[in-house]
Amino acid sequence: MPAGTGVTQSAVNVFEGAIAPQSSVGDDSTKGLSSSSSDTSYSSLSTSSLSLSSSSSSSTTISLGRDSVMDTGKITYLPTILEVSVNGTLTNHDKDERDKDGVMKEDSMVLEFKPAIRSGVWNDIGLRQVMEDEHVLIDDLVEHLGSMFEGQASGSYYGVFDGHGGRDAAQFVKEKLLNFIVKDVAFPTAVEEAVHHAFLHADRAFAEACSLGQGLFSGTTALTVLVLGRKIVVANAGDCRAVLCRKGRAIELSRDHKPSCVVERSRIEALGGYVDDGYLNGQLGVARAIGNWHIKGLKGTNCPLSAEPEVKQALLTEEDEFMIIGCDGLWDVFTSQNAVDFARRRLQQHNDPNVCSRELVDEALRREAGDNLTVVTVCFQRNPPPNLLTKFIVRRSISAEGLRNLQEVLDSAV
Repeated sequence: MPAGTGVTQSAVNVFEGAIAPQSSVGDDSTKGLSSSSSDTSYSSLSTSSLSLSSSSSSSTTISLGRDSVMDTGKITYLPTILEVSVNGTLTNHDKDERDKDGVMKEDSMVLEFKPAIRSGVWNDIGLRQVMEDEHVLIDDLVEHLGSMFEGQASGSYYGVFDGHGGRDAAQFVKEKLLNFIVKDVAFPTAVEEAVHHAFLHADRAFAEACSLGQGLFSGTTALTVLVLGRKIVVANAGDCRAVLCRKGRAIELSRDHKPSCVVERSRIEALGGYVDDGYLNGQLGVARAIGNWHIKGLKGTNCPLSAEPEVKQALLTEEDEFMIIGCDGLWDVFTSQNAVDFARRRLQQHNDPNVCSRELVDEALRREAGDNLTVVTVCFQRNPPPNLLTKFIVRRSISAEGLRNLQEVLDSAV
């Protein structure tokens, strides 16, 4: 897609991460881009009886925060949005709603909620000479995949791929990754494992394509979201980010894989690599990516650049308003909460995810973002985000006697 263009489709994705701090938004002025499409479509995803267990994987230790310690490249099972297992202990108020095995009980709210999915995307070349970002939006996997998806619940798929050193790797992964997922032996019984396998499969397949002399010398980050019914599976390798708005709060759905991150730096150094001024081996600004086989010493067995994704899953609930997926060009100038605040106000005005994506890109350009920009906005409700009422309003008053005393003080000062 040429820079500065947008597409509206349908899809969905969510789950859990750290709550970013509140921050104010600057001037809301935006700049116009060239062409756009606003043929927003609606679809309702069917509900399914899914129980998510925090003990179904050996990788369930999570700390709140982008640089928190996680088991590298493992699958993390999040029982429901805003629920995290820290050293095996439930941290949210729904703890009493679990059975003895730690499985979240389905309540009436979860069972009845059917998200109305609307999405839009916008991108811009920014200050770069070439556009290396790619993205994919598929609102109906049954229609898109045909017999490959027969017998499955309704589903959707999103992907944002931030290429570097060229666009070849991003295009390759965009075209291949979904097929690798649905053709994996673990799909659909163990979707998280299938997604994990698919990322590594894509990395090996791109290496093979490079070895055949096709001139595919580049790499890419990858963030994908797969939806089966209400089950959301998010996988990330790199520094793209997905952020959920839940009743106005920003929930980071992925962790940025920067070389300077404590977890990534430790992994890199354990494999003989190093971090110099925030760059892996002084060359690459991300700690995980697909491709880059042409850079000597970065890829291969026991090398510091990993293609392993962090995979998470959760269930969508009626409190989830929308989600923003963006490449690092967006997050260089927006905090997660800042982006949610900005997008929420705009959606309250026009309720159009495509326009919202364009406005986020325009605002990032106004804030002097220097990188390529790709933004996907996914709405989960038909209606705009509601106004949030303050729970407690502190009223201050002064008694008549206090007013008289104040007047006496003022009079005496004259």
